[in-house]
Amino acid sequence: MQYVSTRAASSPAASSNSQQFSDILLGGLATDGGLFLPAEYPQVTGAELDAWRKLSYAELAFEILRKFATDIPEADLRALTAKTYTQEVYRNARPDDDAARITPLRVLEEGNGTKLMLQALSNGPTLAFKDMAMQLLGNLFEYALAKQKAELNIFGATSGDTGSAAEYAMRGKQGIRVFMLSPHEKMSAFQTAQMFSLQDPNIYNIAIEGVFDDAQDMVKAVSNDLDFKARHKIGTVNSINWARVVAQVVYYFRGYLEATTSNDQKVSFTVPSGNFGNICAGHIARMMGLPIDKLVAATNENDVLDEFFRTGVYRVRKSSETYHTSSPSMDISKASNFERFVYELVGRDGDRTRALFHKVETHGGFDLSGKPGSDGDEFKLVAKYGFKSGKSTHDDRLDTIRDVADDYGIVIDTHTADGIKVAREHLQPGVPMIVLETALAAKFNETILDALGEDAERPQGFENIEDLPQKFVVMKADVEAMKAYIAANTGL
Repeated sequence: MQYVSTRAASSPAASSNSQQFSDILLGGLATDGGLFLPAEYPQVTGAELDAWRKLSYAELAFEILRKFATDIPEADLRALTAKTYTQEVYRNARPDDDAARITPLRVLEEGNGTKLMLQALSNGPTLAFKDMAMQLLGNLFEYALAKQKAELNIFGATSGDTGSAAEYAMRGKQGIRVFMLSPHEKMSAFQTAQMFSLQDPNIYNIAIEGVFDDAQDMVKAVSNDLDFKARHKIGTVNSINWARVVAQVVYYFRGYLEATTSNDQKVSFTVPSGNFGNICAGHIARMMGLPIDKLVAATNENDVLDEFFRTGVYRVRKSSETYHTSSPSMDISKASNFERFVYELVGRDGDRTRALFHKVETHGGFDLSGKPGSDGDEFKLVAKYGFKSGKSTHDDRLDTIRDVADDYGIVIDTHTADGIKVAREHLQPGVPMIVLETALAAKFNETILDALGEDAERPQGFENIEDLPQKFVVMKADVEAMKAYIAANTGL
C-alpha cells in the first residue's frame, strides 16, 4: 500500500514520492504541507463482509488495518490489535452495555420504517471516542520506535478529548514525550483535569492564550519547519496523522455489521464533527465499499462544515468569531482533515488542492458552488459521496439531553446530543441511522447539571478528578517561543 500527499504535484514524477505506512506513521504532515492518503483505496468484498460478521473487534481491526499497513508483518499487526482492543482497556461501558463488544450498538427510536441507533465509542480510558484510535497509535508508535531504536516528541493540539486520549495512550511509553497544546480555560473542568492532573515526566501540557485554531496553527507551523521537525524528532497524534484516521475506519464496519443482516442493506451515520477526522474515516470506509448511504456531519454553533455542505462555500472564521460552546470539542473553524475530502472532490488533483488551501490561508476560504466568481463548481459532486449536514445550538443540546434521558434512561454528552438532534432531521425509511457517540456525559457535567438538574454518573476512578493537583504552563500563541520550550525540554 502506497501513500501520497494531498498536495503532491500532478506530474509523473509525483508517483516516485509515494511512501508506505511505516514511513508516514510517525510524521503527520507530508513535507509539502499536505496530508497523506492511500494512492488508491483497498476494496472490501461481500465475502469478506460476511466473514467479518463473526469476528471480535480486535480481529476485525486486524483485517481492516492489514489492508493499509502492508509493510508491517501480519503476526506483529495481529498482536498489536489484540493488545489494544481488550475488555480490560475498554472497561468503562454503561452497566447495560456489553463491554466485550467494545463498541456496542443500541436502538434508541424505531417506527414508521425508520430506526435511530447509538454506537457507544466512549468506553476507553478517557471516556471519549478518541481512545478508539489513540490506544492503537500508542502501541504502534512504541512498536516502530523499538524497531528503529529511536525516540519521538509528539506535538499536538486539542480542543478537549484528543489531548487526554493521547496522553493516557502515551504515558510511560518508552522513547516518547508528549507536548500538548489546548486553549486556555476553554475546555470543561473534567477535560482540563484529565490532562493537567497527569504528573508523568514525559507529559507536557501547554495552555495557549487563544482558541483551538490558534493551537492547531502552531502545530502546523512547527511541522512545516522541516529542519526543526527533523532535529527534534517531532511527530503528531492529531487526526492529521493517517494511522489515527484509519484506526477509526474500523468502528464504521463494526456498526454496519451489527446493524444489518445482509450486505444488500445500507446504513447511514451521523457524526458530531469538528476537525473532520471522524467523519473522514466514514468516507474512507464508504470508498472501500462499505454500504453507507449518507454521512451526516453534525456541527454546533461553529458551523463552517455545515455551511459548506449546504452551499459549497468553505469560510473559516477568525479567532474572534469562533464561539465558545457547551460542546467545546467542536469549537473549531478550520477543520484539518477537510483537505482529505476536498482532494477527492477535485479529482485527486494535488495542484488544485494546494491552491485552494493556500486561498484558505490568504483569503479565509474558497467557493466551489459554481456561481459567478466562484473558485469552481465541484460542489455538485458532493452528493456522489453521500454527505449531508446540520447544526445544533445550546438550547437544542439541552432539549436533546432531556429527551434522551426521559425516553430511554440514557444520559448523553453534549456532542452526542448535537449528533442525535441532527440525525433526527435525516432519518429515512428502510435505512438505519447510526449516531456515533462522542464521550461519556461525565466529561461535560456543567451542561448535564443545567439540563437535568443532577450530576452525570462517573465511572469508578474519576469521582474527584478536578481536585487533583495540576501541572501545566500557560503560553502565548508564539511559534518561536514554543520551539524554544520544546527544545529546552527535549535536550535535543
